[in-house]
Amino acid sequence: MRPYVIALSLLLVLFGSIGTYLFQKFKALNEMDFSPEPVSVAVGITERGQWTRWLDGVGSIKAIRGIELMAETSGQITELHFESGQTVDQGQLLLVIDDAVEQATRDSNLAALELAQLLFDRDSQLIRQKSIPQTQYDRSRADLAKARADLAQTEARLADKRIRAPFAGTIGIRHVELGDYLSPGHRIASLQDTSALEIDFNLPAHNAPLLRVGLPIHIEVDAFPDQRFSAKLAATDSRVDAATRNLLVRARLDSGHPLIPGMFARLRVRLDDDLTVLTVPETAITYSLQGDVVWVIGAASGDAFDVSSKVVETGETRDGRTAILNGLELGDRVVTAGQHKLYRGARVIIDAETLLQAAQ
Repeated sequence: MRPYVIALSLLLVLFGSIGTYLFQKFKALNEMDFSPEPVSVAVGITERGQWTRWLDGVGSIKAIRGIELMAETSGQITELHFESGQTVDQGQLLLVIDDAVEQATRDSNLAALELAQLLFDRDSQLIRQKSIPQTQYDRSRADLAKARADLAQTEARLADKRIRAPFAGTIGIRHVELGDYLSPGHRIASLQDTSALEIDFNLPAHNAPLLRVGLPIHIEVDAFPDQRFSAKLAATDSRVDAATRNLLVRARLDSGHPLIPGMFARLRVRLDDDLTVLTVPETAITYSLQGDVVWVIGAASGDAFDVSSKVVETGETRDGRTAILNGLELGDRVVTAGQHKLYRGARVIIDAETLLQAAQ
């Protein structure tokens, strides 16, 4: 019996040692921390600010006074008094269409008018002396009126043969030459008064209550990419376009600019009242299938911080900051860099430099 007792005792000692060893090992493993290392991120803080309210539009610049000069009658050009790009005065003669027939007719009308005037003057004396019947006097008076009307008609045709500048401005490219034959509606040249320009553009009709005459407008054109030009809201249409639900608006540019009619322009109308907005750094916004997401820094957990994602409603972005319409509170700390390393339940440590910048 003794050998069996010794063997059993040895087995108990062996298994006890093994059990003690395993217990100590599992205890040590249980006490070890296998949680992932905190993620280093940069942070920013939600802020409240005042943003200027703008309404954006596009349109083409045009002259307040600008026309296409066209012939009103037919004939050959006999005189040409302007060049392409020339500045002209109001009433300046630009060209003359052959008017030989009208000149001859005018001479005939003048002669007929002179005769009608003589006969009327004579009959006026005779009717006072009761030497002629009333019908002869009436005929003389009618002949005089007809002679005057014929002369006026001829002079009107003569005026149509002379194209004059209806206002002062700059002539564009000339499309006719001396000797050309013109027909009614033939294009001669463009005349633009570039001293006064305006732009018509459309805005959504729901903005109508925000508009008033005199609102400042900023204008940008591709031809002058580094310049911004000023204008003022001059008028709004009296009705909304039923097809587009847009309201036609007219802006008038300030003087002293190099712009010319026909240029495409981008406009920003500055409204009277500013907008109070809650903003975060633009880089804090992560775009996902669920919507716009922001990672918000939570409570401290040891030497790290908890972090959670929130779906937010975003607005306009200006100067590197995005407006938050819903989902955050003033003073929330948000992750601005390192979001791609975050996951549900992650902990973060904040970069000291960005933490200092956010606090400032």
